[in-house]
Amino acid sequence: MDFQNKLATLPTTPGVYLMKNDAGEIIYVGKAVNLRNRVRSYFQKSAAHPLKVEVMVDHIADLEYIITDSEMEALILENHLIKKHSPRYNVRLKDDKTYPYIKVTVQEDFPRVLMVRRRLKDGARYFGPYTDVTVVKRTLAFLRTLFPLRTCSKKIEEGAQGRPCLNYHIGRCLGPCAGLVSKEKYGEMIDEVIMFLEGRIDSLIPELTEKMHQAAGRLEFEKAARFRNQIRGLQTLAERQKIVAQHHDDQDYVGCARFGELACVQVFFVRVGKLVGRDHFLLDCSSEEEEGEILRSFLQQYYEEASYIPKEVLTPVQLAEPEVLESWLGSIRGNRVYLRTPQRGPKKQLLDLVMKNAQVLLDEARSRTSFKQRALERSLQELQEVADLPEPPGRIEAFDISNLQGTNIVASLVVWEDGDFKKSDYRRFRIRGVEGAPNDYESMREAVSRRFQRGLQEQAGQVGNGKFAALPDLVLIDGGKGQLGVALEVRDELGLIMPFISLAEKHEEVYIEGRSEPLRLPMDSPGLLLLRKIRDEAHRFALTYHRNLRGRAVRGSALDDIPGVGPKRKKDLLKHFGSVKKIREAAVEELQEVPGISSKLAAEIYQHLHKS
Repeated sequence: MDFQNKLATLPTTPGVYLMKNDAGEIIYVGKAVNLRNRVRSYFQKSAAHPLKVEVMVDHIADLEYIITDSEMEALILENHLIKKHSPRYNVRLKDDKTYPYIKVTVQEDFPRVLMVRRRLKDGARYFGPYTDVTVVKRTLAFLRTLFPLRTCSKKIEEGAQGRPCLNYHIGRCLGPCAGLVSKEKYGEMIDEVIMFLEGRIDSLIPELTEKMHQAAGRLEFEKAARFRNQIRGLQTLAERQKIVAQHHDDQDYVGCARFGELACVQVFFVRVGKLVGRDHFLLDCSSEEEEGEILRSFLQQYYEEASYIPKEVLTPVQLAEPEVLESWLGSIRGNRVYLRTPQRGPKKQLLDLVMKNAQVLLDEARSRTSFKQRALERSLQELQEVADLPEPPGRIEAFDISNLQGTNIVASLVVWEDGDFKKSDYRRFRIRGVEGAPNDYESMREAVSRRFQRGLQEQAGQVGNGKFAALPDLVLIDGGKGQLGVALEVRDELGLIMPFISLAEKHEEVYIEGRSEPLRLPMDSPGLLLLRKIRDEAHRFALTYHRNLRGRAVRGSALDDIPGVGPKRKKDLLKHFGSVKKIREAAVEELQEVPGISSKLAAEIYQHLHKS
């Protein structure tokens, strides 16, 4: 069905629509209570469209749509599809998958408190997401000075009788692994930790004060002193929290600033009338995007992952279709949520402050980006001069070899493109043509040859999906003159025309084709810093692969090479005897006791193990 027919036959139900360009890429995802009316409105010339819509419509060549039962379902699906496809004309949180959380494992008998990167549906309590890892680490360190939380990853059940670790002896853990604290008492401490993480310090201090007095009354002065220290630490923290409202409601104040295709959203967290924290988030957006759409998209993406939704969310401008957002937020919170836009008074003043903070943070982000861009330009200009390139390199590929005394020889290929590493184009090679003593030259020859032979075959359409077809502007070899020499031989044998250079790690010398002596750049030169960064990434990638292979070899079993013993029989044998040593010590008759092991196979296992 062509595009015009799709427009003519759109349903009038709620749903989500996906706009595509000529290349079939999804460039925009939207939701609608009436798909036909919403999608057709984009193409009505009489309508006064925002500039962003006018630009986007020129690139729309096709569309898809998904019908939903309600507008709220459409909102949820829209958010999921935006995260999945990152369309060009939608507002998107930058690097939202990397934001850390503080996790309290309340599903365990003796919960832990730790930093994680993913929020799972595992019954734990999550706090966040946070954009600053340092803040999370400081919070955890502060918590551990106040509360003797366990930090081990043991599975501990009530009544355990293990040996307590050093943390117990220095007063940093209550010793649940040794049965020195009940599940109930430990749980009371976790409740206090959760109150702290929720920002309810004013409610926590009276509880601890009462416990301190009770402990002192029982002459448990050491325990009372611990409560006293906790109270002092919390009081110091509470003094930094600014009172911003006389009421006791929970609120989030959300403001934003934008320049070009970058936006910054600032959030102030107010709990029980006090400003307990703030955070900011950077978003990618269209340069023509309206403030209300930036805020609406942020609220959808942020609160879908947020650990807590307050009763009231305040924004500087009214959002489109607030009722749908309120209903969705309320369904997550479990209670009514209000979206408000204050026009005057203390709330408006605090929101103005949030907007000012957003602008300052955006300016700082732009300054950092500008500085990095200038540094990158200097690096590329220097590499252009060093390698005698016609223009600064846009794509650099680097090779590295890793081995241990000639075993499990591997090579890595990493790709740096347009200012960042392109991990989707990384490749690793298990070297096949080198045996015995290590030979870095022949290993490099094989890796370079395999990469570029494959690239030429893909360019000719003979094999593959084209991932190797893109050729680099510059090739970086980890090593000295010898490694560069064999790489150049491969290049010339294949008839390729591209510059190769190498970087020797010992003195960070750069070897260039046609020069007998290496080039020694200043250690702080931009070009050398970039080469080292790329070389170190290639080294890391090769070493990781080599360690994985070596680990597999170490984890291998004497049972692996016995004909007729597959994964299931191997598992059954180990389950029955407990270890390979016990299997080796077993008689043939004992081996036959394992289900599935015949007398013939038992004899083969016995002979193989005693022969080896």
